[in-house]
Amino acid sequence: MLHRLFLSLILILPILSISAQTPEISYSGKPRRYVIAEIEVTGDLNNDPKILANLSGLRVGQEINVPGDEITNAIKKYWDYGLFSDVKISATRIEGRNVYLEIYLQERPRLSEMNYIGLKRSEIDAVNDKVSMMKGSQVTPYLISRAERFIKNHFVDKGFFNTEVNIVQRDDTARVNHVILDVHVDKKEKVKINHLAFEGNEEFSHNRLNRIMKKTNQRKKLRNFFRTKRFVEENYRNDLRAVIEKYNEKGYRDAYIVFDSISRNDDNTVDIRIGLEEGNQYHIGDITWVGNSIYPSEYLSYVLRIEKGDIFNQTLLDKRLFMDDDAVHNLYMNNGYLFSRIIPVDVRVENDTVDLEMRIFEGDQARINRVIIKGNTKTHEHVVRRELRTKPGELFNKAALIRTVRELAQLGHFDPEKINPVPIPDPDKGTVDLEYNLEEKANDQIELSGGWGAGMFVGSLGLRFNNFSMRNFFNKEAWRPLPTGDGQ
Repeated sequence: MLHRLFLSLILILPILSISAQTPEISYSGKPRRYVIAEIEVTGDLNNDPKILANLSGLRVGQEINVPGDEITNAIKKYWDYGLFSDVKISATRIEGRNVYLEIYLQERPRLSEMNYIGLKRSEIDAVNDKVSMMKGSQVTPYLISRAERFIKNHFVDKGFFNTEVNIVQRDDTARVNHVILDVHVDKKEKVKINHLAFEGNEEFSHNRLNRIMKKTNQRKKLRNFFRTKRFVEENYRNDLRAVIEKYNEKGYRDAYIVFDSISRNDDNTVDIRIGLEEGNQYHIGDITWVGNSIYPSEYLSYVLRIEKGDIFNQTLLDKRLFMDDDAVHNLYMNNGYLFSRIIPVDVRVENDTVDLEMRIFEGDQARINRVIIKGNTKTHEHVVRRELRTKPGELFNKAALIRTVRELAQLGHFDPEKINPVPIPDPDKGTVDLEYNLEEKANDQIELSGGWGAGMFVGSLGLRFNNFSMRNFFNKEAWRPLPTGDGQ
């Protein structure tokens, strides 16, 4: 009679490698049906044994075959989690149809320390922020591979295209089941651009294209000596897009990159060849306006300031429709038409001429419902509200919103770059809530000066408080350390 069943799987992994194989499990003996009476999890554990038992998919009261697929699947689940280096499932005893299971788990080690070899202090700080491996976290092959990839990509972005990263794991003798990771980084030398050549370009000269590619310049010519750029893949791709955008601005709507090749040189530089297809230069044809009832077509064409026969410039078209302060769409936005839209459509392209139809959806005017102030932890709300050009009940006005942001910045109490107005529209009600997100900044000043004259030392101390509150002067609870918040 079988009194004890022992099923085990030992996962043996080389240091710093990830095995992709699936464990093979074999059994001997004829399977029998049992009911799990107890599950005990043992091992040097850092997590709750009950939680670890649940990970197996087995439960007390479950009928299983021993040997059988249920045990096999449980072992495979632990393997798939990638958190354990050793898994054993055994039946400690059998009483009738009841089987008592023991699950032995060896968790992967935890991180004690990361040592960087080959990097400066500032570089280590920057790399640590990207790797984000905290002390005490579990060290898995995936996390080590991820760390190597992040570190390498960080330096590739800095122009160290040949960076090599090797992470060595060693046991921490002072702590059980903890390891130290030694990160060896060899940045090599920066890769720079030696030669940049273009083919198929007629509208723009080689020198002009070289200037357009602001972050990808060749090295040899004397006038470019001080502008030599390191080769960074992301910058290079952005510069390629900049070239096409420049062609589009000149009316070459069909321009595209035919090919680009990068060849490495022995002196740690690269040569780049770029092939271009410029296509035809297009011009603006007829411009018609559809759906406009607030403003006549003639006035909209006047505001657009793009005429028939002009070179087709998509960038300029977008600016005149949406981006400039006096753009066409802002006529509507400054008059309450928050829900309006303008869609330019190419209705006919013939030879080198493009006819445009401006389809306008005006919608209804939106009125301001609520104005919400957030982030003013020091400055009182009434100080903020007296600067608002957008008040409840008024029509939405984009220009007033922009002016409010500018005047809030001029107060000096808030970080200008962090002032963020967020419209929250409600099309069903025809209203909009405005939420002003602010971030306080310190703007008090201390001035100290001194000098020697007439046989004596003369000094002065000046304190300037830009957000004082006189009305709370006699309120002792407001002294923190001074009464503030009224912008006085």
